[in-house]
Amino acid sequence: MSSRGPERIVIRRGHAHLDESHGGSWKIAYADFVTAMMSFFLVMWLISVVPHKDLHAIAEYFRMPLMTAVTGGPKIDSSSSVIPAGSPSVIPNKNPLPRQQHDDGTTESDKRDTQRLEGLKSELDQLIKSDPILKQFRPQLLLDMTPDGLRIQIVDQQNRPMFDTGSAKMQPYMSAILRELAPVFNKLPNKISIAGHTDAAQYSTGEREYSNWELSADRANAARRQLIAGGMDEGKVKRVLGLGSTVSLIKDDPSAAVNRRISLVVLNKRAERRIDAQNTTAAAVLKLPELEHLAQPALAAPSD
Repeated sequence: MSSRGPERIVIRRGHAHLDESHGGSWKIAYADFVTAMMSFFLVMWLISVVPHKDLHAIAEYFRMPLMTAVTGGPKIDSSSSVIPAGSPSVIPNKNPLPRQQHDDGTTESDKRDTQRLEGLKSELDQLIKSDPILKQFRPQLLLDMTPDGLRIQIVDQQNRPMFDTGSAKMQPYMSAILRELAPVFNKLPNKISIAGHTDAAQYSTGEREYSNWELSADRANAARRQLIAGGMDEGKVKRVLGLGSTVSLIKDDPSAAVNRRISLVVLNKRAERRIDAQNTTAAAVLKLPELEHLAQPALAAPSD
């Protein structure tokens, strides 16, 4: 027996050497792959459930240049470039998307045009409530949306007529109303239609000489002059109409004061296109061969 006592047993454990090239980086790559696949299938699912009529709007969003989206520029349309002329970036669009048309015949552009007119209506509502001049005549100012656009009607009151009786001479406060409204119409590119209306009271001379037809047309034209004097661009006027007493606000009482009025319509683009189409049709008729000689300049008489 050894005098050194019991021997100690020492166990030496070896450390496994890990190859750094097989670390955890593959997990990151795998996670990115799974995330990409989830995103792909999510997009595919969303496209499958979105109504077909909304796919055009989604396509417009992804086709919109970053600069246009950041600066809040206008959306793309069916022109040959995905951003309108004058924008800071131009990306050619060789395959423009067709203009989407809704069931009621309107396009996306028509929808946006209607939204702009509704915004103008809200602005005019606030102006009438706050402007010291317009506020006095608030009961005589009627605003509504029509199929042709935003209509502003200025109506007579029994004790506050817009014009002298039977005349196109305008009262000073009517002139003030029109001049206050004039600058607002310059905010949109839309054209203006101006119509004059009378009540059913007849002149003593009847319809043979000066009648409600002439009176309503003269009053509408007087309103046009005051709008231009108030700062509205002359080119904004699309047409001036005299409708006499044919369109009454109160049909049961054709002599009511409110039937005497001036109607200002900020035309939507559909109405403008319809008016242009009507004029184009008329122009086509005038180009008949037997009438072409009317467009030729007169020949000077030969000198002796």
